[in-house]
Amino acid sequence: MNNYKKTLVSPNITIRQALTLLDQTALQILLVVDSENKLLGTITDGDIRRGLLKDLTLEDAIDTIVFKTPIVGHINESNQEIIKKAIAKKLHQIPVVDAENRVIGLKEIEELLKPEIKLNKVVLMVGGLGTRLYPLTKETPKPMLKVGDKPILETIVSRFADYGFVNIVMCVNYKADMIKTHFGDGSKFGVNIEYVLEEERMGTAGALSLMSTRPGEPFFVMNGDLLTNVNFESLLDYHLTQQAMATMCVREYDFQVPYGVVVVEGNQIQSIEEKPVHKFFVSAGIYMLSPQILDLIPNGEYYDMPTLFEKLIEKNHNTVSFPIHEYWLDIGRMNEYEQANREYNEVFGA
Repeated sequence: MNNYKKTLVSPNITIRQALTLLDQTALQILLVVDSENKLLGTITDGDIRRGLLKDLTLEDAIDTIVFKTPIVGHINESNQEIIKKAIAKKLHQIPVVDAENRVIGLKEIEELLKPEIKLNKVVLMVGGLGTRLYPLTKETPKPMLKVGDKPILETIVSRFADYGFVNIVMCVNYKADMIKTHFGDGSKFGVNIEYVLEEERMGTAGALSLMSTRPGEPFFVMNGDLLTNVNFESLLDYHLTQQAMATMCVREYDFQVPYGVVVVEGNQIQSIEEKPVHKFFVSAGIYMLSPQILDLIPNGEYYDMPTLFEKLIEKNHNTVSFPIHEYWLDIGRMNEYEQANREYNEVFGA
């Protein structure tokens, strides 16, 4: 938005000067204004090329090739309204004007579409042995097994980054060096990564006591062997709205009894239900926790997430569930790994 001043030009400059400015600004557009900064039109590389095809020379003024009816944003319009205009016309930039048609800015749509960077940490539990996927995990930690064209863990990191959650903590143990080598400090993936090394297995909650700095905001905890397209921003909003101490993502699980179930009272048969289906909610391995819960986790001891939730419930803290209806797959066994590879491109794109 603040770069717009270097795109302002007079209609009297030459085509050669316009080309030089387009190259220098790298913004792909010049805003043609009068002496009062009122917008007369725009100039792009395409406008210049069309002018040259009409036998104009590089020394001719740009006034004859100015596009005089550009799409503009107005001072009172929101970014979302401006984005809609840009997408409808496939524009990369939109000049913003005030009520007098004076230029006050230039919105770059790519920048508007970038997610807002959020401070909330994402703690990923990636230290498991993955014994049920042996021999695939003999040389490779389970989160680094490829699904689609990238490791499971890379898809998880990318999904969080898409929502602006870029502060990642990886709790590592088994073959930690392989994970560290691939991700480094996270910069090539657009995130910041720090590592917590579990010398011994600490459980899904115990490892939180090893973090070097205590989070100042609610933070995510997620198992590193899941694929999901859950909206992480919605999860954070839900946690805050519910004023929860801890939020557990839950998934509906159906179990069908393969027999007719007989209901008896004494020795009398009351009813028979043929192959009934029982429905339960199970933990989806994704949590949103408020920083205060760290006071309940013992230092340096094995402590799992169910135990933490039991402790929170015992102390009457607000613990809530967040039902997941989006795609979710726990890659724990070979058939689930094969399923993930079959479904990956359809769910997450090639």
